Amino acid sequence: MFEARAADRYHLRAHRARSVVLTNDELVEVRAAQRTFEGAYIRTALSQFSFALVVLKIFTSEFYSIGALFAIYGAGVLFTSLLRRQQGNRQFFSEIGEDGLNRKKFRTSGNVVVVLTALSLAAYAGLLGLTLKLSG
Repeated sequence: MFEARAADRYHLRAHRARSVVLTNDELVEVRAAQRTFEGAYIRTALSQFSFALVVLKIFTSEFYSIGALFAIYGAGVLFTSLLRRQQGNRQFFSEIGEDGLNRKKFRTSGNVVVVLTALSLAAYAGLLGLTLKLSG
């Protein structure tokens, strides 16, 4: 998404990514991946932002730090979705390397899973700490 000249670098069946005509099966596969991965991350980020807004609007000022934590977590999930989108482009298209050879590599979303796991563990630890701080 934020790559310089990504549409020129990625190829599918010897066509640049911006000018390729996908078959129906390829189009279904691309749409399913977007719905599954990108949509899920965006929906999760929106739900975290909504919950943060509810906490900030309904509860008293002592809960503001918890609302801010959920807003930060939502922003982290949103940035993770951008990372997943960038890696998803590499999944469907091949890339022409610096040596001029066409390379098609399948990359799993392991990096995204590691980032999201670390982000979630940090958010849960922060939530636990803030909850214990409230009761103390």
